[in-house]
Amino acid sequence: MSLFSTTTTAADSFLGIDIGSSNVKIVELKKDKDGIKLVNYAFAEIDSDRFRDWRKQPKFISAILKEAIAKSGMKSIDAVAALPVFSVFSSIISLPVISRKDMKSAVHWEAKKVMPLPLDEMILSFDEIEEDAQEKKIKILLTGAPKLLVKKHVESFREAHLNLISLEPENFALIRALLGKEKAITCLIGLGASTTDISVVENGIPVFNRSIDVGGESITTAISRRLNISHERADQFKVDMGLMSPTMGENSVPDVIMDSISPIINEIRYIISVYQGSNKVIEKLVLTGGSAALPGLTDYLIKIFNINTIIGDPWNFISCPVDLKPVLNEVGPRMAVACGLALRELV
Repeated sequence: MSLFSTTTTAADSFLGIDIGSSNVKIVELKKDKDGIKLVNYAFAEIDSDRFRDWRKQPKFISAILKEAIAKSGMKSIDAVAALPVFSVFSSIISLPVISRKDMKSAVHWEAKKVMPLPLDEMILSFDEIEEDAQEKKIKILLTGAPKLLVKKHVESFREAHLNLISLEPENFALIRALLGKEKAITCLIGLGASTTDISVVENGIPVFNRSIDVGGESITTAISRRLNISHERADQFKVDMGLMSPTMGENSVPDVIMDSISPIINEIRYIISVYQGSNKVIEKLVLTGGSAALPGLTDYLIKIFNINTIIGDPWNFISCPVDLKPVLNEVGPRMAVACGLALRELV
């Protein structure tokens, strides 16, 4: 599902570039006769308090990209990037079986009913996902993004002297990196710095997407305020203690974290209830993003929902140097989107 694409390239290595709210993650992958290999990776932290709305500034983004790529020694200039889930609108629509030449106009007609912006302000993409011969209906996954947002990404990559091959929603990259051909109905939970994005995936298709303004930074801020400590110390407490320590009242770190993630828990609970109402069962929760490795989080979710819960491994389909495995396992949840993006042109 691409919202922007150029002509295909004959390159054998690609950059997957994930531009988050407080950092940039880049993965360089290459394909040869032995499979897909990790060539390089980079991570650039941004002081988002100092540079507010930095993602809306193409020249600032391009400067970050150029610096990160130069410092890490990456060679490829062909890149795939992502748009955050909360900025992309998607819907599954049903159409009668029609000819290919009539499909585009029929989809656009339906898009007027479900898209939140006028169509002349959006870039649309659609894929046929299912055909019901008996009902003579086809299901279409319709996705749209604001043209202005896409334009800013194109400008950023051009300024950074990178060839932007494709631009797609984050959740598609995550599905590619973490699920592959997984058939089980899975709930992907991306715990980012400022938001948590939740997608329910059926047969490789994100059929239900939600995004809430709770992430790793809001947990750190809550600890800092409740315990009256610095942001840096609060972040270290979060990373070291998580939900592992015994609770000791309303001012203990685990209890503060539990309070902070309660909106995420409620959102997951709502999604599970929706699926139970439609006679479908979510079989697995897969965590990713910077806060996915919060100590005790997977066990906490298993206890609450009684559903198999794991931290997704984006290196599953990639050959990596053995000596880098400990580091890669640690940074894996943060690099999942970037891995999925780079994989797009190689699988």
